[in-house]
Amino acid sequence: MVATRVDSRPLLGACLLGGLAVLAASIAVVITIGPASLSVGDVYGVVFERLGFGNADISRIKEGIVWELRLPRTLLAAVCGAGLALCGAIMQSLLRNPLADPFVLGISSGASTGAVLVVVLGVGAGAVSLSAGAFAGAVISFALVMLLAAGAGGGPSRVVLAGVAGTQLFSALTSFIVISSADAEQTRGVLFWLLGSLSGADWADVTLCGAVTLVGLLVCLTQSSALDAFTFGNTAAAALGVSVRWIRILLLTITALVTAALVSAAGAIGFVGLVLPHAARFLVGPRHSRLLPTTAVVGAVFMVWVDAIARTVFAPQEVPVGVVTALIGVPAFAVILFRMRTSR
Repeated sequence: MVATRVDSRPLLGACLLGGLAVLAASIAVVITIGPASLSVGDVYGVVFERLGFGNADISRIKEGIVWELRLPRTLLAAVCGAGLALCGAIMQSLLRNPLADPFVLGISSGASTGAVLVVVLGVGAGAVSLSAGAFAGAVISFALVMLLAAGAGGGPSRVVLAGVAGTQLFSALTSFIVISSADAEQTRGVLFWLLGSLSGADWADVTLCGAVTLVGLLVCLTQSSALDAFTFGNTAAAALGVSVRWIRILLLTITALVTAALVSAAGAIGFVGLVLPHAARFLVGPRHSRLLPTTAVVGAVFMVWVDAIARTVFAPQEVPVGVVTALIGVPAFAVILFRMRTSR
């Protein structure tokens, strides 16, 4: 009997379409949730009017709540979830470390330092926004970490160690600036941002972060075969024809840029890049041509609902998104670890 290979692409396509449908439905539901007295008809009336269908008879204030606050915030949550989860999957594969996530390169702490320099010390004299300062800090931190790793001889373990050192350095700088220069109001604002916040989302953030995340996903998908090879180690990947050094530099740079863009818009949101790649692997397996798009969709759906919880459960008080992801992520990660143990 001749064994036949089953083509899994139709099944993958069906799963992705299903995931995108769940994402669209989640966004459609979440934008109707909020403290403002808006009916479902009002919300969809505004959206359809803005898309060129019909004319909603609604006040400018309510229209602004839907189109300028709820919708961009929900879309940015989806983009951040997709991007952070994607970066986590890439880093876990490149570094061959199941505990790696986007912040292992010190990007989050560098972004925090950049944001604090702008907000507390007024670097840029008002010409530099918090997001721009955070992005610059993230890029500088990543460059420093990569230089340190290269000086130590390169390799996945050196990158992780350099990332830990960079994280501690920029975290210490952030704490020093806040303690020595910030007043009580600035300290509260900075702390809220450091824990992750989507409250300042606008269409510019959605456009920039969405474009960066989409480009990052497409670039990573072109290297899915190389990422599969990295699973077996650097030597095996090189034997399979993979340019180990340059592929690692390319993908780490993409990861850093995507994470920097997302952190600059939404602050430091943990556990998304750590937990969700494992959940996606459980659903579709380890092959990166399937894993990467699935991880992005799962991350997007997850963050849409996490943001809804963060802004509604304790309304009118808003909980930082990073707090909610940690509260959900720690038990979820414990379950994943247990399943990994029992599956051996």
